[in-house]
Amino acid sequence: MACRNSLIPRVIFVSLFITLFTSTPGKTEPLACPLPPELADRVHVDPAAIESASTDYGNTVHNKPAAVLYPSSVQDISSLIEASFTCSTPFGISARGNGHSTHGQDMANNGVVVDMKGLREQKKRDRIFISKRPLFADVGGEQLWIDVLNATVKEGLAPVSWTDFLELSVGGTLSNAGISGQTFRFGPQISNVYELDVVTGKGELVTCSANNNSELFYGVLGGLGQFGIITRARIALGLAFKRVLWAQILYSNFSAFTIDQEHFIASHGRRPGNDISYLEGGLVLDNGTPNTWRTFFFPPADLPKISSLVKQHGIIYSLEIARSYEDLTEKTVEKEMKQFIKGLSSVPEYIYQKNVSFEEFLTRVQIQVQKNESHPWLNLFIPKSVISDFDSGVFRDIVLKRNITTGPVLFYPMFRNKWDDRMSAAIPDEDIFYTAGLLYTSGINDWQVYEDQNKAILEFCDKAGINVKQYLPNHATKNEWIKHFGSKWTDFEQRKALFDPKMILSPGQRIFNNN
Repeated sequence: MACRNSLIPRVIFVSLFITLFTSTPGKTEPLACPLPPELADRVHVDPAAIESASTDYGNTVHNKPAAVLYPSSVQDISSLIEASFTCSTPFGISARGNGHSTHGQDMANNGVVVDMKGLREQKKRDRIFISKRPLFADVGGEQLWIDVLNATVKEGLAPVSWTDFLELSVGGTLSNAGISGQTFRFGPQISNVYELDVVTGKGELVTCSANNNSELFYGVLGGLGQFGIITRARIALGLAFKRVLWAQILYSNFSAFTIDQEHFIASHGRRPGNDISYLEGGLVLDNGTPNTWRTFFFPPADLPKISSLVKQHGIIYSLEIARSYEDLTEKTVEKEMKQFIKGLSSVPEYIYQKNVSFEEFLTRVQIQVQKNESHPWLNLFIPKSVISDFDSGVFRDIVLKRNITTGPVLFYPMFRNKWDDRMSAAIPDEDIFYTAGLLYTSGINDWQVYEDQNKAILEFCDKAGINVKQYLPNHATKNEWIKHFGSKWTDFEQRKALFDPKMILSPGQRIFNNN
């Protein structure tokens, strides 16, 4: 009798689940099949849960799921996907790392969103394992990079490749690529992974690497969540240094700005060791006070002069470089920085330096999610051969003339040979390419003007023959996706058929789904 009674809550859950979605027309469609009763305690259909998974950091797309799963184990994720896979009418499933997508990529309209926060909160202690021999970290796909940093630095170690903002999930960045100022040297985060555990679109938990289930391994890395949900990643580690010497150099000349960027990555891109050699470039625009600029350590006395320069030239280009070191190598790093500055292609407008701790540097970017803000971002990869055309046609024409851009604008180079072509991520076919990140912030009701600017930028590039690739891509049609992946499309489509044949996963990307 006790066993029979224990089934009652689960039966009630299934019945309640069906009733909820058949009795609320206009809000969500009912799932065609009930979810497994063992998920009763983890599946939420209440308004707060639905609302939490109906928008993202971009705050421009709003799609309501039928339910949200807060998994307590990897098996919960597998059970959910298997339920959809075996259903006569499969429902869409999307993983949500920490909600920092910008165009609804982590949503599942009328499907189920797997909020990885559930796994993160319950399994935090035993989901980051550090090995010193051999050297690696096994990290749950739900874990945030800031938690990985905090765990590894206690052992004097740290991952070698980062993103600028660390409140992102491991699985989320590996599904895209994971880029920052170390990419030119160590490659993106997807180039620093040894092994993965992935729950495929069939509900199967598969361990994969370059030598084991390699088709899934390479497909998932940069695969935009289309082939599986990453539940564990074995990532490369190096030493965690104590200090970072950080410099910012301001230019009024675009050519000098790019020449010096390329000189830095050429001289530091192949150096031995795993110390941080960091480079990022950006634009300083006349669209607000200096304290809204991305990096702010200018002496207050110089701010009026810098603002005057920005008004005079329209755009000032900012080059940031950094080198990590231990106490014994401080003088060596300072000498190296002086030599680099001495060898600049032209005399810059201003140079600033500061010395910070390793952790302070890696956590330099802080983002606060505001409900009354939208972030219609545009991130592009641009071949080196056309960056002057991009500067004149995009930065100095569209962006400068419209004068609406608020938020950081990044622009810096990386090497193609630090990426692995077997992975899904699409990049330009040149030895050096630049990333441009227009990281807008707008009011909740006026983001469309920024999307119009994004459209104008993409149309200009298309007409000018500038073959850009979108990073964190947002395309509306299958033909656009085919063009995006180029020669990789055939493999991408075949991998979808192999690992997610019913097209269950990541419907919010709108690659194989129209949701």
